[in-house]
Amino acid sequence: MTIHLYGIPNCDTVKKARVWLDAQGLDYTFHDYKKEGADPAKLEAWIAAKGLDTVLNKRGTTFRKLSDAEKADAGDSHKAVTLLVQHPSMIKRPVAEHGSTILVGFKEDEWSANLS
Repeated sequence: MTIHLYGIPNCDTVKKARVWLDAQGLDYTFHDYKKEGADPAKLEAWIAAKGLDTVLNKRGTTFRKLSDAEKADAGDSHKAVTLLVQHPSMIKRPVAEHGSTILVGFKEDEWSANLS
């Protein structure tokens, strides 16, 4: 079963995850948000599984540049999906899917336990 990795190629954390996957000899497909966009159905599933606070990166510059009204909307899961589709840089990176497993962010121990 292939691992699906979602992110932005120039993100340092995505780079670390890709190096780790390559070092483990694990096959994966890469979905580039900048070229391919973000799928609203995937975002809804990730939020349902992991929680909005895990999927939405509030620490990045893209989120900080939002208006106060947009930031308020980001607290609602359905409205947040719309914002994440418009601004995929606000999705915490990387996201890895492997079967029913969803991993958000790169933590080597967690990835090793779930993907190796």
